[in-house]
Amino acid sequence: MPQRRVITGRSQEPRQRFAEELRLLRTQRGDSLRQLGERLGWDWSLFGKLEKGETLGGPEVVQALDQHYGTPGLLLALWELAAGDHTQFRERYRRYMALEAEAVSLWHFAVSVLPGLLQTPAYAREVLTAGGIKGDELARQVEARIGRREVLEGEDPPPFRTILSEAVVRTPLRSPEEWREQLEYLIEMAERPNVTFHVLPQSVGLHGLVSAEVWYLMLPDGRTVAYTENGYRGELIEESGPVVRLQQAYDAVRDLALSPAESRKFVLRLLEEVPCDPST
Repeated sequence: MPQRRVITGRSQEPRQRFAEELRLLRTQRGDSLRQLGERLGWDWSLFGKLEKGETLGGPEVVQALDQHYGTPGLLLALWELAAGDHTQFRERYRRYMALEAEAVSLWHFAVSVLPGLLQTPAYAREVLTAGGIKGDELARQVEARIGRREVLEGEDPPPFRTILSEAVVRTPLRSPEEWREQLEYLIEMAERPNVTFHVLPQSVGLHGLVSAEVWYLMLPDGRTVAYTENGYRGELIEESGPVVRLQQAYDAVRDLALSPAESRKFVLRLLEEVPCDPST
């Protein structure tokens, strides 16, 4: 039997190992990144990002690479391991936060909770507690989340537009008084010239962004990146094709949403329904 190949000095971290294998296979073939892009029909910069571990790409790209290198299923298996590695989520979020800080424009869609940029401390605390965070870590995360609001409140803040599913503004906090403060803060923030919000009525039915929260950031160099998130994981998307498709879905959802003026009236009506504290 042939001797089993022993690999040493290679990363045991799934995302980095995937990037290393891609780089090794290309250099062994003698392809440049531009040549690889021309042969497979994708922008060569995508393959550079894959090899640097900056993005994982999609399964269709990885399947094309498997076919090109004659490694049927190998790269796809490594890709699945990297995509499923939960230790990467915090690092991806840190990168997203760095990009958010330099963004010149932000768009957002909320499927279940208000965006952190519009949360009061009480709202942030209840959301984080529901996610199982407690003690000192809870205090740190609440402080960090409230600190994000400086993005919208600082000097020359970027434009920010969010579309809120109706469920977001109809799901109250346990304390009616804290919920009232949150809705009032939402109205207050919408009065800023750089902040716009829409309410998406539940009556519109299913749509292209129904399953996840999405952020879109326009960067100083003109690029737009997206960050999708659900209750268990987040993914920073930088390759142009998926970002364009997400932007098209966002535009379609915005067409279904209430106007900013109608949305403000919607939230004001909800405010009237919040029960008053009997002690006041």
